[in-house]
Amino acid sequence: MTHPDLTQRPPRSARVRLGGFVILPRILDKCRATLAGKNGDYNYACPLDQRFFAFTRIDPEALKTEVAKGLGDAAVLAWIQANAPHQPADHEIESWSRFRENSAPGDNGSRSYISGAIEEAGGAEREDLATWFEWLDYDDYVSFGGV
Repeated sequence: MTHPDLTQRPPRSARVRLGGFVILPRILDKCRATLAGKNGDYNYACPLDQRFFAFTRIDPEALKTEVAKGLGDAAVLAWIQANAPHQPADHEIESWSRFRENSAPGDNGSRSYISGAIEEAGGAEREDLATWFEWLDYDDYVSFGGV
């Protein structure tokens, strides 16, 4: 498996799913890039990633060890399915993923942070950015030259 260079392009959107899990492909991109020293401003096991780790109860360092073996996405997913202390049913994964996709800043501090970050990125007129995933997609886009 090749290591993405996150100094040249963003990781996959948090919306992209693997095994039904949102966030997971993005986590794998950041993990591989971190292992290669090409993660740029992206951090593996950041607070967003921790949502996945908390749901599955997978240890971030254990996942990193598996990814370091050069496994592809399907093999990493199989490892997660075999080793996650919490083995959610398909309907639980779907529900969790849908909740994460629609999750918006829920407190004044978070809403203020997102509003400031959107304005700083030149999107003060963007009233359509309500969820964390919408913000991440926008931030990834403008960070690599999008207007």
